[in-house]
Amino acid sequence: MQNPTLSTFAKYPSLAGRTVFVTGGSSGIGADIVIAYARQGAQVAFTGRNAESAAQVIEAASAFGPTPLFLQSDAADVAALKAAIATTAERFGDISVLVNNVANDQRHDLADVTPDDFDWRVAINLRPAFFAAQSVVEGMKRLGGGAIVNLGSISWMIKGAGYPVYATCKSATVGLSRSLARDLGKLNIRVNTLSPGWIMTEKQLTMWVDEAGEKAMDENQCLPGRIVGSDVANMALFLSADDSRMVTAQDFVVDAGWT
Repeated sequence: MQNPTLSTFAKYPSLAGRTVFVTGGSSGIGADIVIAYARQGAQVAFTGRNAESAAQVIEAASAFGPTPLFLQSDAADVAALKAAIATTAERFGDISVLVNNVANDQRHDLADVTPDDFDWRVAINLRPAFFAAQSVVEGMKRLGGGAIVNLGSISWMIKGAGYPVYATCKSATVGLSRSLARDLGKLNIRVNTLSPGWIMTEKQLTMWVDEAGEKAMDENQCLPGRIVGSDVANMALFLSADDSRMVTAQDFVVDAGWT
C-alpha cells in the first residue's frame, strides 16, 4: 500500500503512557518520531536547538496525544543532555524508551578536517547516544526494562562520499548498539540500531536533493517513491513496543532497498 494515512498505521497499546525521550526532535526525522510517539499516547520529551521549530512539533503532536515537553539544548553539551533526561524523569516518570536521533550530516572534505572539527562531529553524531543511554539505565532498571533505539545511517554502507567523520560515527553506532545490548540485556533493556536511507526532510530537500540525487534514488532504491520521516518513526515504534520484546542487538534499515 502506498501513502497510507494515519488511520492505517499500527497502534501499540504497550506504548500508551510510557515516558519517551528523543534527542534532536525539533525538526526532520526527529520531529516525525516525536509526533509518532504522541500518537501512541506516550509522554514524550525531546531536545533540540530551535524553539520556534519545536513549537510547531508540539502543536502537531498535541493533535494526536499528550503534549510533548521541549527541552532546549545543544547536542554537544553532555551536562545539558543529562539535565534534560533528569527533568523528563521528574516530570513524566522514569524513561522507558530512548531514541537517540540527533545528528549533523554537514558535508566535509577529508583534507579540511582539523582535530577540533573531528571532535565536534563526534560530539554531535556519536557521543550523545552513549551518554543518553548511560543516563537512562537506572530508570529503566526500576521499570524492569526498556528500549533504546539508536539512529544510524546507510551512508557508510553505500560508501557515501563527502562526510567521512559523519559516516564513521554512524558505523560506530552499530557497534555501540550491539555492545550495549549485551551489557544491558540482563536488565531486560533492548538496544537496536535504526538506519534510515535518504529521507526527504526539509533540510535534505533544500540542501542536497538535486537532479543527480533524484536519479540516484530512482536507480538504487528497489521501491519507487520517496522515504519520509514517518517511515522511520514507524519502525522506531515497533522496536520500542512490547511487540519486539525479544529483538535486540540488530540493525533495522529503512532505505527502500538501497543497501
